[in-house]
Amino acid sequence: MKHAQLQLKGMTCAGCARTVEKALQSVPGVEQAAVNFADASATVTFYEETASVRALVDAVEAAGYEASDKAETRQPLSVTEAQHYQSLRRRFWLSLLFSLPVAVMSMAMTQWPWQNGVMLILTTIVVFGFGLPFFQDAWKALTHRQANMSTLVSLSTATAYAYSVVATVWPQGFERLGIHPHVYYEVAAMLMTFMLLGRMLEARAKGKTSAAIEHLMALQPKTATVVKDGRDETVSIDTLSVGDRIRIRPGEKIPVDGVVESGETAVDESMMTGEPLPVDKAPGAKVIGGTFNVSGSVVYRATHVGKDTMLQSIIARVREAQGSKAPIQRLADTLSGYFVLGILVIAALTFVAWMIFGPKPALGYAVMSFVTVLIIACPCALGLATPTALMVGVGRAAEKGVLIRNAEVLERTQKLDTIVLDKTGTLTMGKPRLAQIIPLVEQNGHEATWLQWAASIEQGSEHALGQALVQAAQERALPLVSVNQFQAYFGKGVVGEVAEHQILLGTAHFLESQGISLGEGVTQLQHAAAAGHTLVLMAVDQKPTVGFAIADTLKPDAQEAVSRLKAMGFDVWMLTGDQEATARTIAASVGIEHVMAGVLPDQKAHHIQALQAKGRVVAMVGDGINDAPALAQADIGMAFGAGTDVAVESSDITLIRDQVLDVVEAVRLSRRCLGVIKQNLFFAFIYNVLGIPLAAGALYPVFGLLLDPMIAGAAMALSSVSVVSNSLRLQKA
Repeated sequence: MKHAQLQLKGMTCAGCARTVEKALQSVPGVEQAAVNFADASATVTFYEETASVRALVDAVEAAGYEASDKAETRQPLSVTEAQHYQSLRRRFWLSLLFSLPVAVMSMAMTQWPWQNGVMLILTTIVVFGFGLPFFQDAWKALTHRQANMSTLVSLSTATAYAYSVVATVWPQGFERLGIHPHVYYEVAAMLMTFMLLGRMLEARAKGKTSAAIEHLMALQPKTATVVKDGRDETVSIDTLSVGDRIRIRPGEKIPVDGVVESGETAVDESMMTGEPLPVDKAPGAKVIGGTFNVSGSVVYRATHVGKDTMLQSIIARVREAQGSKAPIQRLADTLSGYFVLGILVIAALTFVAWMIFGPKPALGYAVMSFVTVLIIACPCALGLATPTALMVGVGRAAEKGVLIRNAEVLERTQKLDTIVLDKTGTLTMGKPRLAQIIPLVEQNGHEATWLQWAASIEQGSEHALGQALVQAAQERALPLVSVNQFQAYFGKGVVGEVAEHQILLGTAHFLESQGISLGEGVTQLQHAAAAGHTLVLMAVDQKPTVGFAIADTLKPDAQEAVSRLKAMGFDVWMLTGDQEATARTIAASVGIEHVMAGVLPDQKAHHIQALQAKGRVVAMVGDGINDAPALAQADIGMAFGAGTDVAVESSDITLIRDQVLDVVEAVRLSRRCLGVIKQNLFFAFIYNVLGIPLAAGALYPVFGLLLDPMIAGAAMALSSVSVVSNSLRLQKA
């Protein structure tokens, strides 16, 4: 399975997006295709065995549009939108210049010879010159047996134009029918001008929705200083390879990810981690592409380049989320797919009704009502409702360190009622330290030896508790010794032979499972557990010997985050492998009442499943490799970006910064974004529901009022602008 991101050209409305989407889905081997009208892109998932990027591009081009898969040749979206806006701006002003004389002449009290002929020429230039793209789009849709917004615009303006042309060149035909040969050139000309105005305002507003992506892309410098053969050489970052040695001077941005080889400096990583203070970097320290070198000069070796850097992976995740579709949008797409055809039917019935029941001249009333219905029903606002909100909302979340995987996550977040927080690395700093050594036997003076043995057994472990013992031994300058017959029991403990002594190291349950009773030693450990320390017990030659009390500092914002989650109405749980007493002490310190303690790594997903079985909609927050199954099982998985790659890949939301409050922010932004999407859809639908009856003439029997086609055109244009403007409010969320 492969993913491709295509940049599209030539789309002018939501109907165009559906046409391209169907063309892509028709390619053999395509599993899924989603077209984002707001940023003119397509995300396609396909099988390499039966499909290719070339086949996707060909399918788009066969549908009458342009596509490119070469990311390096793409212009920034802001540049593309700016060019599109300028083109529409020129068309609008020229169209207005030619349309105003037509409007003035049509309102004149007296007519002069050749007036209709002059209006015919000016209107022809406006409709088929400046408005040509509408007819081209409509033709593309027709050749693929589709109807779109351009179909409605083209049909309505062409109807008013054709009626007027016949009245101009063959007025006697109308007179024979007893109809005054009135012309509607001003309707066709001004209508097309209003359509261009709407497109122009829409393009201007849409250009602002890509601000988040542009901001992220601006973080990465265009060039890098590579050290080759003792000389510095400035090269494009596109030419960098893994292993290149790169020099960074004070005041420069770091181009790609890597590890410092020489020199010392301080780096501002706030744009990635949220940490306000510069972080000191020495040989062996990791640096992140896009961050800012504050002071000092270093040479580092590139470890990730191109699309593999953290910054590019963030941009890719944001693009993917912005281009995805929520179930609510799929429903809107389905409705709008039938909407245009339905409007054509309603317009036709309106025409017939006016011809049969309308006053004289019935044909004139029928034409105007037909045109007005077609114009006011254009579903452009409906097509923009979801993608513009997604682009702004997901982009804003990314700026605040929250990466949302796709649009479907937004809807699931809305239904959450339970938040489960892992302890280590989520509520705590994840960097435990040895706080106390508790002898369980009357052998004073052996603490250093016991620590040396415990650290020796744990020296190959990646577990945070094991690393705490190793660090404590190193701080005391205790040399590590060789270990024989080592065996690990995942999530429970380890066994090994040190200095001809059998050593068991792990939880109380682990020692008891090995037939070792703690006896009176339990009492001595209770005070440490009550203080919130995690206990690692050691038995030597099958006898309980010592307990290591390890403390992990709570994150500064943990208590506030839990308080705010509870205020939002969530049931908050803590999940940990710690003993019950230790777990409850830590949970109480941050305000959590519900605790799942003593949970082995392979059991975490089962506990999430048990909550779901009770009807709860659960979000799991973690950072370790042992959290991955639980993250995948949860309705929403949230992983800290500083955690393992497996955890991040298993999550629906990635929290780049190591802050618990970002869990609150993720839920808040997701709900806010979905709320704006629902508002947009409501505005788009209610506009059409109320507008279509008015356009058809619902007020005429009672008040004698008909909606002017030009007013309908202006209202349609403003409806699209209002939807985009509503989405832009998320920039300040």
